[in-house]
Amino acid sequence: MEQAMHDTGVFEFADKPVESLSGGQRQRAWIAMVMAQDTEVVMLDEPTTYLDMSHQVELMNLMQQMNANGKTVVVVLHDLNQACRYCDHLIVLEQGQLIAEGSPDEVFTESLLDEVFDLKAKVFRDPISDTPMCVAV
Repeated sequence: MEQAMHDTGVFEFADKPVESLSGGQRQRAWIAMVMAQDTEVVMLDEPTTYLDMSHQVELMNLMQQMNANGKTVVVVLHDLNQACRYCDHLIVLEQGQLIAEGSPDEVFTESLLDEVFDLKAKVFRDPISDTPMCVAV
């Protein structure tokens, strides 16, 4: 548990009740609890909610590291650029129906953004991660 708390940056709050933490601190505490279970599969629904940008990046990097260490990591994300940057396989659902699945390069298209998300956007290459990213027009 201590390692998970260090990895998520909440060790300093170990003696505080979860209810006394800020939204972002609480979110990181829940994630530490999930990590401490040390399961083969980790499933997280909107794990970056309430986190400031630096903690979002830390968390997504941590999940990539967990995956590289052999864990299956399944996350629900609504930030499409974040999903493309950090996930190697995307599943797009609409009204509970599977619309598309595959790598970000296979799935993330301007037509998909328009049809599924009603978003007029251009898709470019992220200059840092070399993955697709969109910019609304």
